[in-house]
Amino acid sequence: MTSEARLGRVNVAVIFGGRSGEHEVSLASARSVVANLDSDRYSVVLVGITKEGKWVLPADGPKALAEGFAAIESAPADIPVDYGSSLVRLNGAAPVPVGDIDVVFPVLHGTYGEDGTVQGLLELSGLPYVGSGVLGSAVGMDKVTMKALFNAAGLRNAAAIDFKRRDWEADRQSILDRTADEIGFPCFIKPANLGSSVGISKVKRLAELPAAIDLAAEFDLKILVEESIENAHEIECSVLGNDDPEASVLGEIIPSREFYSYEAKYVDDASGQIIPAPLPDDVTVAVREMAVQAFKALDCAGLARVDFLVKRDTHEIFLSEVNTLPGFTQISMYPKLWEATGLSYPDLLDRVIQLALERHAERSSLRTSYE
Repeated sequence: MTSEARLGRVNVAVIFGGRSGEHEVSLASARSVVANLDSDRYSVVLVGITKEGKWVLPADGPKALAEGFAAIESAPADIPVDYGSSLVRLNGAAPVPVGDIDVVFPVLHGTYGEDGTVQGLLELSGLPYVGSGVLGSAVGMDKVTMKALFNAAGLRNAAAIDFKRRDWEADRQSILDRTADEIGFPCFIKPANLGSSVGISKVKRLAELPAAIDLAAEFDLKILVEESIENAHEIECSVLGNDDPEASVLGEIIPSREFYSYEAKYVDDASGQIIPAPLPDDVTVAVREMAVQAFKALDCAGLARVDFLVKRDTHEIFLSEVNTLPGFTQISMYPKLWEATGLSYPDLLDRVIQLALERHAERSSLRTSYE
């Protein structure tokens, strides 16, 4: 930790953008994070990743966040690759003179950011970072593996099948038959590794299925077909912590469209929220407990948003998914649920950074050699 950090000022590298369908969502989240970090406590270094995957140091970071990378000048690609606390160019040049980094906040959503890839790079670099480690991040992104861990932990979730894109290309009819026989309609077709509902379709009849699978296959090599839990509350719960995580109050999403699609989340601005969610007390308790169980089952750390479907008539609870780096704007559900629980947005940022430092210190105490 630098002398500045020891005096109470922490150097935070905020990574934003990314080679993902959620690039623009990342920019919006990063704008909120940067605006709400206490300048008396934190010094911010902005590190961008373009849509093409190039890491850059924007000459005008705030403008890059507001208008995108095309609007600004950027230094050559720089990635933290040494074991220490500096940003170093991969071509072997001297460290970039941005000062030592105490902690990294990867405000990245989706593939090549939330899926364990950047987390692995930061582990190799020896840098503390906000959020789950490599394993938790990877399984939190892969819906197929996630559901397998849910099932192993006895956490109820919607029935599903999965297959590879090449299987679909080789024998479309067998996939169609299997979906109709094992899952039925309506159902959801999803890329296994993506967020923000990108590439997801709700299919009500067999004739709609091929186009939906083709769409999902544009975004991932692995496809998930999942039963639709009809007539259900869409419930979200924020979880915060490392080994002893806590769950927030619950919120209900009221989507502006038939399901909470990308358009319903980010385009038409007509979806609603109810906080706290209007569920019976015993159901609320059960959902919050299951949220913590899911967090632990995936080996998450720091933060995650856990999503559920709760049947309106029977109150049966179905675990949907865990988002290890959820949207972080001030109007995103993750911080709003903590605000409703009593933790303000700036205090939430303080907490996730502290959790990152605590987790890094604990891991650094482990032996890395054996004699």
